[in-house]
Amino acid sequence: MRILLLGKNGQVGWELQRALAPLGNIIALDRHGHNGLIGDVADLEGLRATLRVIKPQVIVNAAAYTAVDSAEEEHDLATTLNADAPRVLSEEAKVLNAFLVHYSTDYVFDGSGNAPWKEVDLPSPLNHYGASKLAGERYIQDSGCRHLIFRTSWVYAARGHNFLATMSQLIRERDALQVVDDQFGAPTGAELIADVTALAMPKAYRDPLREGLYHLAASRTTTWCGYATFIAEYLQEQGIATQAKAERIEAVPTSAWPTPAARPLNSRLDTSKLERTFDLTMPHWQDGVARVLRETHW
Repeated sequence: MRILLLGKNGQVGWELQRALAPLGNIIALDRHGHNGLIGDVADLEGLRATLRVIKPQVIVNAAAYTAVDSAEEEHDLATTLNADAPRVLSEEAKVLNAFLVHYSTDYVFDGSGNAPWKEVDLPSPLNHYGASKLAGERYIQDSGCRHLIFRTSWVYAARGHNFLATMSQLIRERDALQVVDDQFGAPTGAELIADVTALAMPKAYRDPLREGLYHLAASRTTTWCGYATFIAEYLQEQGIATQAKAERIEAVPTSAWPTPAARPLNSRLDTSKLERTFDLTMPHWQDGVARVLRETHW
């Protein structure tokens, strides 16, 4: 199987290089490209040309614009990366009869209610990041190409910028912290996303009935404050020097930390369709977070 991976050095892309390796020949690109091949998804025509040269059987798109607040100012760039690039990928996948794997987000929903969001629920994004990701989903679905779209949430990894990395540092440097406690979701590791992709994609590739849109997140939910408290408690248990003890992490409402982009309060995702279709069981979010913390070199 010839697999083109875009966004190879991102949090998910890095793990995908490992997880997809047993499945075939991987051509992994980042925005700098390689040997004349274009991996910059902002270069739409260059991207088309690269696809026509490689002629992949599977395209895995882990490239995206993920700066949620900056997207409120950089509308055009966010739209290009999150909507126009998936459109080009899906159009070329249709022509090549290639299979497209794409990643989306819980931010396509408005965060209302308390129930976990299902794939059939009506999206209504609160910010431009969410709107651009939703547009990308719809371009893929409308193209008629074979595809898997995974909506995920609160992504973290041992590398890159994410809440886990930021909190781990702040807990070791500051005496006390205030963390939002009215937004709910499931911290989901890039490693889990990559492993589920490697398990699900070959099955969907062979069986068109398994194609489509799925929610992919760790099980159980927490708040950002609960997440930060778990990190602090784990570091203390491991004997790692910290300034902000768990009891010094104060729960505050979203209104205490206004941001350019509105955040959904309910980012819970129902993963039952994914688990049922691919015979999977999502691990608890605490397991993945603890593993990354355990493997981090302080």
